[in-house]
Amino acid sequence: MNSRYFAKKIFQSIITILIVLTISFILFRVMPGDPTSMFVKSGIDPEVAAQIKASYGLNLPIYQQYFVYIKNALMGDFGTSFSFKKPVMEVIGNRLPNTLLLALCAQTLAIAFGILFGTVAAAHRGKKIDVGLLGIALLIYAIPAFWFGMVLLVIFGVKLGWVPLFGMMTPGLRNVSTFTYIKDVAHHLIIPTVTLGLAIFGSYVMIMRSSLLDVFTEDYINTARAKGFSRKYIIRKHALPNAMLPMVTVIATSIGFIVAGAIQTETVFTWPGVGTLLLKALTTRDYPLLQGSFLITSFAVVAANFIADIIYMYIDPRIRYE
Repeated sequence: MNSRYFAKKIFQSIITILIVLTISFILFRVMPGDPTSMFVKSGIDPEVAAQIKASYGLNLPIYQQYFVYIKNALMGDFGTSFSFKKPVMEVIGNRLPNTLLLALCAQTLAIAFGILFGTVAAAHRGKKIDVGLLGIALLIYAIPAFWFGMVLLVIFGVKLGWVPLFGMMTPGLRNVSTFTYIKDVAHHLIIPTVTLGLAIFGSYVMIMRSSLLDVFTEDYINTARAKGFSRKYIIRKHALPNAMLPMVTVIATSIGFIVAGAIQTETVFTWPGVGTLLLKALTTRDYPLLQGSFLITSFAVVAANFIADIIYMYIDPRIRYE
């Protein structure tokens, strides 16, 4: 392993996290009011309001607030949710697995079909199948995820009745076998997964196609052709492994888009994840929950990019031996 490269990426991740924390600190303090304004407006006693401000450290000088905030955030202490009356980490922890399940399924679906369609399009460059697949990818890329969600919900949920209309489980489902539980969740997961997967599918097709077309111009591909290897063999053994390098970075950076799409998708399907939690925090002005959700999401994106950089190092020998 290139220790210098590894140390550089760790340093960059730490700096990015500190920048995110600073932006979050500033952002949530330039918003109208403060975390206690909703209590004060409800007619609470001024002394009690002052105590609440003190409990959140809002009575301290701004620089002290910043250092307290950084310390608490790095320790995972985001305060107590106004809406749920529980620690923010506990509230997010209850919802995060649901969002991760949805995101993982959507990513898997998008990656599989994105690589497949991108490869087919590149292998038939300039032909009707290439134009058709590229057109579909561009169309899907341009349409918002929530629109797909509503269309799929109306067709397969309302009209055909093939899928549930909302939620993660059938209401009232209790004391069932593990198989029945998994089957029920999977049934509810189908359309949200397709909806969220479509949100990133188009970009994967275009990136994979572009990457493969670049690889096809390399000398080692021409050498393989000159040796008489079949097109399928060349693509599978030589082109695909090298074309996957840009895809690793794209897949990692798409986590931000997955989160944005999850908020829309979870709202449409009432999926009990971080997306609907973030929406509730926005509508109720639950500052601790809103801030915690923002930071957890940001940390996840930074971590994913760090992992992608490390994977990239193992895939690309040029980085490993720099």
